[in-house]
Amino acid sequence: MGATGATGNALLHSLLALGAPVRALTRTPDRPIPGTAGTRQPVDVRYADANDPHSLHTAFKGADQLFLAMANSPEQVVLETRVIDIAAHAGIEHIVKISAPAAEPDSPVAISRGHHAVEEHLRARGLTHTILRPYAFMQNLLRLAPTIAQGVVLGTAGDSPFNHIDCRDIGDVAAAALTRPHVAGGTYSLTGPEAVSHPEIASRIGALIGHRIRYVNLTPEELRDNLVHHAHMPTWLAHHVTEIQQLAVTRPETPDSTVTDILGRPPRTLDAFLREHRAVFGGQGAG
Repeated sequence: MGATGATGNALLHSLLALGAPVRALTRTPDRPIPGTAGTRQPVDVRYADANDPHSLHTAFKGADQLFLAMANSPEQVVLETRVIDIAAHAGIEHIVKISAPAAEPDSPVAISRGHHAVEEHLRARGLTHTILRPYAFMQNLLRLAPTIAQGVVLGTAGDSPFNHIDCRDIGDVAAAALTRPHVAGGTYSLTGPEAVSHPEIASRIGALIGHRIRYVNLTPEELRDNLVHHAHMPTWLAHHVTEIQQLAVTRPETPDSTVTDILGRPPRTLDAFLREHRAVFGGQGAG
C-alpha cells in the first residue's frame, strides 16, 4: 500500500530490481506510478483505499505479504487497524508496517502513540509482522525549499541533531524483510549514517548553492503558528512537526547500524542527498 508515496514507491523500485512479483496499490490507479515507465517487469496496479473495505478485500486477494505505509493523519489508527483486519481475513501472512520512533503508549508525540496502538493491534492478530521505525526522511528536507529561497531555515530544536534517512534505504530494508525470511519478524529502528542539526543542515545547503542560509530558532508556539499561517499546514500536522522537533531535544538522536547490518552496505549520506537535489534548493545543475 502507498505505492505512490515516498517509502512505498522506493520499496516498489527495490522489489522490481530484485525481480520479485509485486502488486502496487493506489487510490489513483488511472495515474502512472512514479518511475515505473519503461520497466522491464510489468507492474500489477490495483485500486485500494483504506476507506473502502471492498477495495481492500479485492486488492489483497491472492497475496501473502503486505507492506503497510500510510500518510500520518488523525484517522491513522482507525484506517490501519481496518487494513490489518481485512488483510488477516484475506489470507495475508506477513505485514511489514512503517511505524515511528518513540512508538510508546505515553509518547510525547501524538502520531507515535497512534503507531504504538496499531503495532499492538498487529501483534494481537497473531500475524508474522515486521516493524520499521525510521527517523526523519531526507525527502522531507525538500519542503524547506520555499524558506531557503528566502535565506532561512526555521525550527525549534536548536542545536539538537536529527537522524535523517533516505526513503530509498527504507525501501531496501522493507524489500529485505519481504524477501529474506531471516529479516522478517523483527522490530527495527532505521537511521542514516549521521545525526545532523538544523543549523548544520542550513550551513551545508548554503555551501552547496553558494548562498548563506541562516537557521532561525523559534519557540514551539512560534513554529506551529508559522506552519499553520504561512506554510498552510493543517493544525494537527503543525503540532506533529513541532512535537517531533521537541522530541529530538529531550531524546538526543544518534545513528545506529541497522541499515548496514541488514543490507550489507552503509546507508545513503545526507550530503549525497543534498547534492542530488541541489537544483530544488536553488543551485544550478543536479550535482
